[in-house]
Amino acid sequence: MKKLFLIALTCIGFSFATQAQMISPNAIGLRLGDSDGIGAEISYQRALGLDNRLEVDFGWRNGNRHDGVKLTGIYQWVWNIDGGFNWYAGPGAGLASYEEHYHHGNVYHDEHDTFIFIAGDVGIEYSFDFPLLLSFDLRPEWGFGDSAHDNNDLDFDLALGVRYQF
Repeated sequence: MKKLFLIALTCIGFSFATQAQMISPNAIGLRLGDSDGIGAEISYQRALGLDNRLEVDFGWRNGNRHDGVKLTGIYQWVWNIDGGFNWYAGPGAGLASYEEHYHHGNVYHDEHDTFIFIAGDVGIEYSFDFPLLLSFDLRPEWGFGDSAHDNNDLDFDLALGVRYQF
């Protein structure tokens, strides 16, 4: 009876092990979204285990009227749907700084602000047989700052990610 129990327990353990999610140790690429006016971000993902990872995104914008930088860190749990399809979710935070300059009549306006924000992330991804990872995610962000730019309000960032896995 003990042998039968140990064999059954071993079989169950192997079946769970074969279903464990294996995510790439590293992935780097672009996250193409609004990003609160910043636009595209350089995105890096680092696996922290079999089913969780850290994503760090850096975006900047240099334009005629607006300049800005944004750094975001997200901790993500990853769950396998089927084959190469996964979905993921997690909390995060970030720091952003922007400058807006424009003329209104003869008056030149120059506004600056640096603010922090908390964020969440939920998305779906597909990992190809070759080292390409495509993702689509929604990242709500809630900013805290002094200016009217971030409005101390909720912003929704919808993005497409394209990353090389290694």
